[in-house]
Amino acid sequence: MVVQIDETATTLEGAIQEFLKSTTSNFDVLKYLYNSNAEEFIPGKTSVYYSGPYWNDEEIVAILKSVLGGKWITSGEQVHKFEAQFSRQFNLKHSVMVNSGSSANLALIGALKKYLDWQDGDEIILSVVGFPTTLAPLIQNNLKPVFIDIEMDTLNFDLEQIEAKISDRTRAIFLSPVLGNPPDMDRLLEICDKHNLQLVLDNCDSLGSTWKGKYLNEYSIASSCSFYPAHHISTGEGGMVSSNIEEIVNIARSLAWWGRDCYCVGAANLLSCGTCGNRFDRWLPDYDGVVDHKYVFTNVGYNLKPLDLQGAIGSVQLQKFDEIEQRRSHSKQRLQELLERYVPGIRVPGQLPEAKTCWFGTPIICPDRTVKQELVNYLESNKVQTRNYFAGNILLQPAYKHLDTAADYPNANVVLDQVFFIGAAPHYHEQVFSYVEDLLKARYGK
Repeated sequence: MVVQIDETATTLEGAIQEFLKSTTSNFDVLKYLYNSNAEEFIPGKTSVYYSGPYWNDEEIVAILKSVLGGKWITSGEQVHKFEAQFSRQFNLKHSVMVNSGSSANLALIGALKKYLDWQDGDEIILSVVGFPTTLAPLIQNNLKPVFIDIEMDTLNFDLEQIEAKISDRTRAIFLSPVLGNPPDMDRLLEICDKHNLQLVLDNCDSLGSTWKGKYLNEYSIASSCSFYPAHHISTGEGGMVSSNIEEIVNIARSLAWWGRDCYCVGAANLLSCGTCGNRFDRWLPDYDGVVDHKYVFTNVGYNLKPLDLQGAIGSVQLQKFDEIEQRRSHSKQRLQELLERYVPGIRVPGQLPEAKTCWFGTPIICPDRTVKQELVNYLESNKVQTRNYFAGNILLQPAYKHLDTAADYPNANVVLDQVFFIGAAPHYHEQVFSYVEDLLKARYGK
């Protein structure tokens, strides 16, 4: 396809806008990026995805400007700018962007282990139900996961079971709120204070959720989040590690940047003296020559760096965050009302009075396996996406079954039988809600 650029489009952004004008009416081009924001909704034919990027031309302009006119391909000035903006948005002091939420958890746990001097075999408490990437970094860092069964009101771990699992090796509680919905944070913090434990937050599903008016990340020593397409804001892939303690984020940055000691970001990478003002010096204790600080490695690290274009997308997404949060809340409220009105026997968990949840999805608890499977099959056959409550009891999964005995967690063992979720996506509109209502009414009456 040849695109004719208007002579008035003298700037790069103008040229990009002209290009977009030639493509946005054709849904075979950039179809995924525009998702259902632009395409006509046809009941029974248009898929109701459980989530997806809430993007428009602004994100695409940011991508193309970064690629065509930017100074960096890998992590650079756009990523550094996004890190600072993200920190300000969520009342944090320091953040480092990585290439996924899973990588964020890996760098988060590695940084905390070093900063807090955790030893191999120290214990971290977490829910037995969730996504594997909350658990895997504990194993990868030679820490011992200690599991807590869930309670069926919110599907979060049962706070009343935690204290019985605390030992002299327990160091932290790793919280991952279910679909964004926090447990009783007052009770959780009371337990942490009583036993001198750190609260660590996997914020991948709960970005923007609050307790008593404060973001959940404000209660934790450090937190992670994800920018996967299904999450609250999306940069395609990507994640963030955040803390008000600068050294934690510096260690996380080192782990994500090959383990190197250098902490230069953005344009500072091009300075001959570096951020420290002493880039070329005798940095190695066992070598008496001058070396470049960029090639001093103090941690056993990885390459978890994002692309700079992802930082550019993130800056645009942050401007839409309030709208996204409002639309997610509205979607969950509408779908909950429809499900509870039409489907007998099911229950949709709500939030506690002190919470304001930025919903990742709409959880559904069914009375038994038959009701769940029939409802899932019916929705899927009519193009309404569903998802399991992630792994169910993680100890039933082949990779993790050696860690503990699945039978010891009875509530977790009913999750695969009774629990699933549909979306609470920001791109849902009245036609979507009407379609879901028509489906439920046709199947269940009333």
